[in-house]
Amino acid sequence: MFERLDAIVNKYNELQNDLTNPEIMSDYNKIKILSKESSDLEETVKKYEEYKNTLSEIEDAKILIKDEELREVAAEELERLKEKLEKITKELEILLVPKDENDGKNIIMEIRGAAGGDEANIFAGDLYRMYSYYAEKNGWKIEELHAIEGTSGGYSQVEILIKGEDVYKKLKYESGSHRVQRIPVTETQGRVHTSTATVLVMPEVETANIDIKESDIKMDVYHSSGAGGQSVNTANSAVRLTHIPTGVVVTCQTERSQLRNRDRAMELLKIKIQDEIRQKEEQELGKERKSKIGSGDRSEKIRTYNYPQNRVTDHRINFSIMSLDRVMDGELEPIIEALQTEDLRLKLAGESFE
Repeated sequence: MFERLDAIVNKYNELQNDLTNPEIMSDYNKIKILSKESSDLEETVKKYEEYKNTLSEIEDAKILIKDEELREVAAEELERLKEKLEKITKELEILLVPKDENDGKNIIMEIRGAAGGDEANIFAGDLYRMYSYYAEKNGWKIEELHAIEGTSGGYSQVEILIKGEDVYKKLKYESGSHRVQRIPVTETQGRVHTSTATVLVMPEVETANIDIKESDIKMDVYHSSGAGGQSVNTANSAVRLTHIPTGVVVTCQTERSQLRNRDRAMELLKIKIQDEIRQKEEQELGKERKSKIGSGDRSEKIRTYNYPQNRVTDHRINFSIMSLDRVMDGELEPIIEALQTEDLRLKLAGESFE
């Protein structure tokens, strides 16, 4: 651990020297990159400095403990410093855990009604509202990219862009199959039904870095439609893009202009293709962590929302909370914090996908 810390300190010092180099200071882009690198290392460097200072104080206390008059006070101070050193050591271990480069990015979230017909679509709409409330609590902005409403409410599919600080860091665990157990509004016998909706979370990427050939894209245009296929725009403004090599399909109908819908659809297409590439690379390199946190696969059952018992259970970490009503109002923090804690534990233990 300490070899890595020493290397980080050396790198940080090099960056500080570079940032005062007149030749580099004239290059705005270079300065921006170096400043970001320096900022990323600064917390670890300061914490390591605190560790070394505490070690020095411990040595001083060990010397003072030999003095009969100061022995009792020095012994108490030594115990306090040892506890402090243990705490700093754990903090350093956490700081050395590789960070997800996507944590600071915005996300594209796709929610679909799955098994359960109309009730699944209604539940997809409930999840959409839940994430909207959570976004509002965090000061994030939501932009609806594409939506197909269900015939009895909710959505058969909705895609949204969520912008803000650490959006992906907090919501990356939401990908998977969400199960609801409740009495549907359409149920006349009062029976509890089980339905599912799926969620896919993708980090927003710099689309300029992805090159897609126009010859690889098939574009279809059609009328924008609302619930039950009801037309909301008589012009052929809605756009569907298919990336022929990968089979990835995206649609956009939020704008009245076909051109603007195509631009939005193209951005979404690039994000989806990039996400597929990212997942394949991680699987090939064995970097994705399976175990309890899960793969983030849309088909993986991750959570159950049990309305009769007012309980939400996350199956990946066997975590339950008896406040479903508050969760659906956007109070997701207890669940997300529990997932982050387990994620960190697994990283520290070195567990990963095989």
